[in-house]
Amino acid sequence: MVSSNWNGLISKLPNPHFLQTYEWGQVKAKYGWDPIYLVWDNEGKMIEERNASHLSSFVFHPSAAALVLKRQILRSGFAARLSILYSPKGPLLDWANEPLRNRVLNDLQSFARKQGAIFLKIDPDVVLGTGVPGSGEEAQDSTGQALVAELKRRGWEYSSDQIQFRNTVLIDLNPSEEELLARMKQKTRYNIRLAEKKGVSLRIGTLADLPMLYKMYAETSVRDGFVIRDEGYYQTVWKLFMISNVDMVEGSQVPPFQFSNFPTCEPLIAEVNHEPVAAIFVFYFAGRAYYVYGMSREAHREKMPNYLLQWEAMKRARAKGCTVYDLWGAPEVFDESDSMWGVYRFKEGFGGRVVRTLGAYDFAPSPLWYKMYSEIIPRVLDVMRARGRAKTRQVLG
Repeated sequence: MVSSNWNGLISKLPNPHFLQTYEWGQVKAKYGWDPIYLVWDNEGKMIEERNASHLSSFVFHPSAAALVLKRQILRSGFAARLSILYSPKGPLLDWANEPLRNRVLNDLQSFARKQGAIFLKIDPDVVLGTGVPGSGEEAQDSTGQALVAELKRRGWEYSSDQIQFRNTVLIDLNPSEEELLARMKQKTRYNIRLAEKKGVSLRIGTLADLPMLYKMYAETSVRDGFVIRDEGYYQTVWKLFMISNVDMVEGSQVPPFQFSNFPTCEPLIAEVNHEPVAAIFVFYFAGRAYYVYGMSREAHREKMPNYLLQWEAMKRARAKGCTVYDLWGAPEVFDESDSMWGVYRFKEGFGGRVVRTLGAYDFAPSPLWYKMYSEIIPRVLDVMRARGRAKTRQVLG
């Protein structure tokens, strides 16, 4: 399989992420992005491929790799070559290896210039520190701090457009279920038991559930005030990863989760009297599980279905061989002024560890084009978000 060539390659690198997989590149390819595969061999030489199938004869022990998404800004006119480049949660490498780090950054900067990029955005999962800033558990990471200094020295800028969450909450799944429960806050354990007593049941969703799940997600976005994309986008993401999961299991005799090279996802649905009231989508790749999308209805919220969903997701991830459960997002500022504060208070109850990462940095070969783009695009996004909210309300209407 084409996907196994690339996914198998990146799964051997530090912190492989499902947003760096072949499948994620195929999702974005349906929405105007061209996936480009960059690999550095053991000698630090960069190989560029547009076709992942060509990687089958390449090196199976790379020193670094990056899925880079390219989008052309204009198709004609004097600025036809201009593009933007983004490596979501990449590149993947040992960032503590200074010679390798310098080689990769040098090559990425040259690559951006050759591609006519307004900018190249990267946001690798490089840890700056753990624990809530100002707390007794706060700790700094020397590798992350060194990388920040190196990026600034090279002229990279901390991006005003942070695509992914910079901070998150990670749960170590190695302890037993009893130990995991013991690490949770008392109120969280109580709400899990309450959901069970109040008759909340859980089931694994199917492709037939996706229209219902999108409508629930739209309802959640309107209630909680965040913007989502159109239904077609989420159907593309969910179907691609879910079908990959079905094909993988049904078409092979290998026991589940020796499949670390195949990113998959599954929806977990909470019901009360067979009525769906909440759901989450959990993605799996290379021994790590990610809670990416969550949705709920007003009905039966007092029965705490969201707590039971997260606990079931943790248990399922652990049973599948995952060692980390990523709760996908924590505040930029850890106080009540941050829009993520309420969500974070829910997540911290599960006994995880706050991890603060590098965030997105941009390299701009042409500062002038970058300045113009940075001034114009926020206005365009504001218009698009307003239209998105109106369209979502219309879908629900």
